[in-house]
Amino acid sequence: MNTFPEARVCPPDRRMPALALLSLLQFLIAVDVTVVNVALPTIGGQFHAPTASLSWVVTGYTLVGGGLLLLGGRVTDLLGRRRMFLLGAALFALASLAAGLAPDLPTLIGARFAQGAGEALASPAAMSLIALLFPEPRERAKALGIWGGISASGLVAGVLLSGVITELLHWRWIFGINVPLAALVLLITPRLVPADGPRVRTERLDLPGAVLLTAGPLSLVYGVLESAPWAIAAGALLLIAFVAVEARTKHPLVPLSFFAHRTRAVANAVTILLSAALSTAFFLLTLYMQDVLSLGPLRAGLAFLPFCAVLLLVITQVPRLIGAIGVKHTALVGLALTAAGLAWLARLPDEGAYAVDVLPGMVGVAAGMGVGLLALQNAALQGVGEHDAGTAAGVQRSVDQLGGSLGLAVLVGVAVGDAGVDGFRTAFLYALIGVVAAVGLLLAARDEAAPDS
Repeated sequence: MNTFPEARVCPPDRRMPALALLSLLQFLIAVDVTVVNVALPTIGGQFHAPTASLSWVVTGYTLVGGGLLLLGGRVTDLLGRRRMFLLGAALFALASLAAGLAPDLPTLIGARFAQGAGEALASPAAMSLIALLFPEPRERAKALGIWGGISASGLVAGVLLSGVITELLHWRWIFGINVPLAALVLLITPRLVPADGPRVRTERLDLPGAVLLTAGPLSLVYGVLESAPWAIAAGALLLIAFVAVEARTKHPLVPLSFFAHRTRAVANAVTILLSAALSTAFFLLTLYMQDVLSLGPLRAGLAFLPFCAVLLLVITQVPRLIGAIGVKHTALVGLALTAAGLAWLARLPDEGAYAVDVLPGMVGVAAGMGVGLLALQNAALQGVGEHDAGTAAGVQRSVDQLGGSLGLAVLVGVAVGDAGVDGFRTAFLYALIGVVAAVGLLLAARDEAAPDS
């Protein structure tokens, strides 16, 4: 039975088309996480931007999206799922248009911020709509699996499309292509998805918490990239203020009692470290292949094909691996594979070769990403019920995105601080240290803190 009070009967023949439409927007959202990577050197060349400033094109999207995801989930619950999905899709489309037309780097970064806000509204609304459209547990699990698989494929497609579009068309089209597809979503969704029922607001939105959770990481990233200690201090104070607000408000974004479950707390902490390493690998490998190996955007994008193939392959095997050795040991396998890949990349030579110096490390990182993140997602959702499943999912997505953004900012700052490839090697070494620390954290987790206990 459908548990949503505003549920409307959706004819069975409309459910799969509706799922395809919701998945299309999520595909575009996922594509835009990685689609800028290969295009970054070209964008930097056009706007005469240094590496540290370019990283905002990546982190701006994920920082704002991750910071506002929890608020987006609450707004969706209170104001209507279809309504917020359409609003998020419209904001994402307009921001994509602004990014494609951006006359300078600050405008492009601002448009990426707006894209992240659109994601924060559209993604949780889409997940809720799928649960509404597919009320039976087995149907719902299958539909969410399809939606999640399409989202993962978007991350892969973004890497490949970036090189193809940048070299054969223009980097601006990596954003422009979103506009007609998002417009199609806006046009057809009202025909397929049931309208929201009447809403009765019984809770206040935790706007101060959402502002603090977004502003804190933004300030930290700015401080690291611009070597501004005052911004780092301000970011730390803003995050401390977030904790204080969540402890005192009646309707917090994240009840602090949620983190009393040590299994989920450990899984989310490890996710931060792993996501930081993975984001750094994506960013720096792109620069190394184009700036050091002199690969053009198209060849650099195609060079990620083995990465994508390994990632998709291991994702299909993770459920079987979890069934055989448990969630905790599966996560440890993923971390070990990531560490091996980073250790290889930490020895990148000044004049390397793709097949010998890049490919082995790339494959290790891809396998570790597929195994580790999926296992940690399972651990982060352990023991949840009807009352906290949405919170658990929102927290996991937020720490994934915020951890990747903060880690990328810190490690890119390290890379920029050292000259040439020395900086790349140092950044990969620090990423490796972070993953080793994650292994230690996971091994130290006992009893209820162990993901498969």
